[in-house]
This record gives sequence, C-alpha cells and structure tokens, in this order.
Amino acid sequence: MTLLRDEHLAAAFDHASRSYDTLVAANPGYHAHLRRSVRRLRLPGPGRGLRLLDLGCGTGASTAALRSVLPAAGITAVDASAGMLRRAAAKPWADGVTFVHARAEGLREAGVCGPFDAVFAAYLFRNVTDPDAVLATVRALLRPGGRLGVHEYTLRGRRADRAVWTLVCRGLVQPVATLLGDGRLYRHLWRSVLDFDTAGRFSRRLGAAGFDQVRVLPLPGWQTGVTHTFVARRANEQGLDT
Repeated sequence: MTLLRDEHLAAAFDHASRSYDTLVAANPGYHAHLRRSVRRLRLPGPGRGLRLLDLGCGTGASTAALRSVLPAAGITAVDASAGMLRRAAAKPWADGVTFVHARAEGLREAGVCGPFDAVFAAYLFRNVTDPDAVLATVRALLRPGGRLGVHEYTLRGRRADRAVWTLVCRGLVQPVATLLGDGRLYRHLWRSVLDFDTAGRFSRRLGAAGFDQVRVLPLPGWQTGVTHTFVARRANEQGLDT
C-alpha cells in the first residue's frame, strides 16, 4: 500500500480526531508509557523556567504527559492536523500551554522559535516525509545541551516483533477503525511502522543528526520490542557539556 503523506495524512488525522482518544485509551499503558518517556528525559522537576516543545501533540496526550511530570514548565504544543489540535486545545489546561498549528517541517514559518530546553516527539518521525530534515530543525531549536525525547513505534528488528505488531493492528485496531470510517489511516499507521527504522537504525540516525548521549530504552508490556524511548542531547559545537 502507498503511505499517506503531508496534507493527505493531516486530513486523515482530522477525520480520526473525533474517536482518537477513545481508541488510544484502549491501548494498555498508553498514557503511562508517555509519562515514563517524559521522565526518561531527566529534567529537573517541577520544570519551573523550562521551555518545552511538544512536537506532534495530536489530541494532547503527550502534552498531558509533559504537564504531569513537569507541571511548572512552559509548553508549546504543535501539530499538523487542525482537527487533532482543536481537540487538544479544547481540553482544560493550566497557564503555560500554547498550541500552534504547523507541520514539523515548517516550525519557523509558524513562528515557533527556540531555544527550547527539551523537545518531546511522540509517534511523529515515521509520519514525516524527511526525518533527517525534521531532526535538523529540532536540533537548531534546542539550546546546546538541550534534550530530545522520542517516543516511537520502532521495532527491535526480530520477526516476532513484526508479528506482534501486525497481530495487534489487524486483529484489534483496524477492524474498529474501519467501523469508525478511519480504516485507511490505521492501515497507514500499521504499514508506517514496518517501513520505518528499527530501533538501532533510528539511534544511529540521531547520532548522524548531531545528537550525542543517545539512549534507547524499551517500554514494558506487549509493546516490548515494538515501542521505544529515545533520549539524546544536543551537544555544543565543542562537544562539551553545558
């Protein structure tokens, strides 16, 4: 199948936004795993004075995870889907959370300016046309020494992991999504994981993009070998700690 891209993918997410929260809530550990990935950034709590970028915020699950772990931080939450962003912005948020409609490739044009202390991207990179270009943009928006956290479906590379992912998608997620009229999007999401980097390859991609101290951390439950947290640091030009 041909993967959805750019405006076609954004439109598919717009349509799916009405039922997205219900579907992800049925995924055991979904919200807890996001909070775990945020904690793995090892940022000082409660985050007072920190500027965080939530890249690909969707309906706000990742924003809520950031807010839960770092309640005093300022958060700029960005998404390319207007429908998903409307759902996120309509939820009750304390002061300090701002929502911006923009593609990951067009942050500067949308007025998103650094430096940020950390960027968090959940379920984003396999859905962008040019992951390396987005990583370059993220690196430029981070302060030297700033942290990048990526929470992503990236298979470990074993045949069993591909089988588990396909079983969950085809046996559970896709039938429900099809009934809701979103079958094409969730077929795309299934295929996008199979076609994207393995965890090891994405780790090397981060290093090539100018990040160091890269850590690849698995998540528990059925997602072991399927979903990983990647934590990396933007080094300064001398490669020294700041």
